Amino acid sequence: MVHVLSSRILLRPTDPDRSRAFYGEQLGLAVHREFGTGPERGTVYFLGGGFLEVSGRAEAPPDPGPRLWLQVADAAAAEAELRGRGVEIVRPPVKEPWGLVEMWIEDPDGTPIVLVEIPADHPLRYRPGI
Repeated sequence: MVHVLSSRILLRPTDPDRSRAFYGEQLGLAVHREFGTGPERGTVYFLGGGFLEVSGRAEAPPDPGPRLWLQVADAAAAEAELRGRGVEIVRPPVKEPWGLVEMWIEDPDGTPIVLVEIPADHPLRYRPGI
């Protein structure tokens, strides 16, 4: 097995400044580091246990593109905060049949982002006897 030391998601947005405003200001992700200069410089954001790198430029969004899955403590609170920052909510928080609470948004290029709340009694969190 390969020993992975870290991982990240790499996005090549069609409008890097617009994407940096979305991820940094509207979504509120903290910057890990920046590199290069100019509008196509790279910005790496913290994603909990991983990173999201926005760098370079693409002529068009990839088809099919990546999808992001971000865990939040409280989906309803995240919805209120994001609406307050002007983020369009594609679908408000809904408890899915598999027990997770999911809310859907998109970045400026239409990259789907699922914000997920894992209830305390869900098997992803609940481990009897531990």
